[in-house]
Amino acid sequence: MSQTDASRPVAVVTGGTRGIGLAVARDLAATHHVVVGGRSAGSVGRVVDELPSAEGLVADLADCSPGGSLDSALTDLAARHPRVDVLVHSAGILRSGTVADAPASDWVESLTVNVVAVAAVTRALLPALRAAEGRVVAVNSGSGFTSGAGGGAYAASKFALRALTDALREEERGNGVRVTSVHPGRVDTDMQHELVSFEGAEYDAARYLDVESVVAAVRLALEAGPRANVDSISVRPRGYTA
Repeated sequence: MSQTDASRPVAVVTGGTRGIGLAVARDLAATHHVVVGGRSAGSVGRVVDELPSAEGLVADLADCSPGGSLDSALTDLAARHPRVDVLVHSAGILRSGTVADAPASDWVESLTVNVVAVAAVTRALLPALRAAEGRVVAVNSGSGFTSGAGGGAYAASKFALRALTDALREEERGNGVRVTSVHPGRVDTDMQHELVSFEGAEYDAARYLDVESVVAAVRLALEAGPRANVDSISVRPRGYTA
């Protein structure tokens, strides 16, 4: 069972129950008290129990309405932690389909979870981030730079996420909050399996980045010297154009 160590710096990781977010939470657990974000209390609890100092943040990022599950969870979290040293945005959803075929709901869901929720979480924790002169890392995508057929809804959300982090970086420089956008290429995760299935292709893990490479990029941003900010990191699979 995880125990809370008040002497540790605090790191909040959304999407912390699987994929990149889970790997980042495990990496930060060596040095931080980790707040593990996720939609399912069961999955969050399992991760919290394996870490030395951790707690859960259970909320549906698709519900950004005032008084909704996300709003309530963030209010409680901010009350418990007046200082937050690290905020890693790793939660996200994939909606694939052409403009001709994808329903409007796919666009709304993609933009809500991948952009609006990021803004909501950041806004709620900004006083605590400012108090700690903390770091914000947004796990974006190569789709935050380019878009292709069938990927419009997802790429639109990632372009928008890049705009959000660019704005936040400039807005918070004077408050000591440093902001980094990490853009991995295709990564060997559950989401990649979903995308390859949509494409009708055969899955070959060797073509994709390993999760640990993305964790190393996040660490690079967090370990920049006190006078430095890593604005953006692009991490691509070696030997492939994916």
